[in-house]
Amino acid sequence: MKQQNNIYTVFDRIIKREDKEILLNQNAVAIWLTGLSGSGKTTLGIALEKKLFERGYLTQILDGDNIRSGINKNLNFTEVDRLENIRRISEVTKLFINCGVIAINCFISPTDEIRKMARDIIGEENLIEVYINTPLRVCEDRDVKGLYQKARDGKIKNFTGIDSPFDRPETIDIEIFTEHESIETSAQKLFDFVINKIKK
Repeated sequence: MKQQNNIYTVFDRIIKREDKEILLNQNAVAIWLTGLSGSGKTTLGIALEKKLFERGYLTQILDGDNIRSGINKNLNFTEVDRLENIRRISEVTKLFINCGVIAINCFISPTDEIRKMARDIIGEENLIEVYINTPLRVCEDRDVKGLYQKARDGKIKNFTGIDSPFDRPETIDIEIFTEHESIETSAQKLFDFVINKIKK
């Protein structure tokens, strides 16, 4: 057999995303929740996942805990490492989507540059961008780990909202305000928005 120079020729032999989506009876998307630490991203992501699971949808939550304890455990919070963090997450997300799985991504992803990179990797057509708009003071009040105080005391460097910027997203698909809404109300709003993009 003649050796192929193109190492990616396997792609034309694997089962296609469309066939996997038919098997799972769902359209795969990435639901990307962005916002400050303490805004409610992961809490809302978990509530959304439960609603989708109860209706038979297959999902995977990606957040700082399961990413930075594994695939990205060698990264810290410098600007360069934040970019690499989101690049890796986006590539993993693309793999989930190609498997027909709905990815629920809960990451601060603080800058326009970082979010644009994620969109470029995942594909605009595959991404639902959700801005969890929660004021900094509320996020600080919710901070049971005391991270904001440590950042203000100089014990944590490059902390978003304190000594590292957060750019308000300009390309959001839906904005959620968790300051005056219950998790159930916010999760239902998000579910109502995404369900028509997910169901076959």
